Amino acid sequence: MTPISFQGILFDLDGTLVNNMMVHHRAWQRKLGELGLDYTLNRVKAEIHGVNLEILERLFGDRYSPDERQRIAGEKEAAYREIFAPELAENTVGGALDFIRRAFAEDVPMAIATAGPEENAFFVIDGLGIREMMGHVVHSGMVTNGKPDPEVFRQAAEGIGVPLEKCLIFEDSVTGARAANNAGCPVVVLTTTHLREEFAGLNVAAFREDFRGLSVERRPEGDFLLAQ
Repeated sequence: MTPISFQGILFDLDGTLVNNMMVHHRAWQRKLGELGLDYTLNRVKAEIHGVNLEILERLFGDRYSPDERQRIAGEKEAAYREIFAPELAENTVGGALDFIRRAFAEDVPMAIATAGPEENAFFVIDGLGIREMMGHVVHSGMVTNGKPDPEVFRQAAEGIGVPLEKCLIFEDSVTGARAANNAGCPVVVLTTTHLREEFAGLNVAAFREDFRGLSVERRPEGDFLLAQ
């Protein structure tokens, strides 16, 4: 891997720090089935990405009122947390916690930038014990436009006081990698959810199975270097 210079790190959450995307896919499949859409897991994986309310509006148009969409989204997320709670520790992406602790020890500004709702974000962040290491957390309730719009990354960078283009992004999804490209940031993709071939046409600095073997070094110039 070619070393990457940066001034701050922005982490996606689901599929990046925890290997939970199949839990989300199963929760969506069950909820959509209750709403009359018979999706396979493969179809959910391919098509259901982004902010919940946007997903529901895209799938159902104005069939549901805004309040009903909020209720449906909340039910789906509550089911996800119930399923995942006993499995969280064993499904942390390899090396993620050690990497975050090392970066924190080097005073790297870090933030979470997730398309998930607030309850899910802090459910995982607190489950991993990393809240105090993150300078900012941006969740779906704080953004107007979901990924691939780079708004979530823009807010996260602002929250840690680092220019967006100087941030290194860790992502797992095609949509998230496209958002990183749209933000003008280098992106490292964790192949926990998608195959490398699915990122064709996107600018990806590196593909990784997990965080093991990655190192962070502070440079004399004041920025940092990601290497292995």
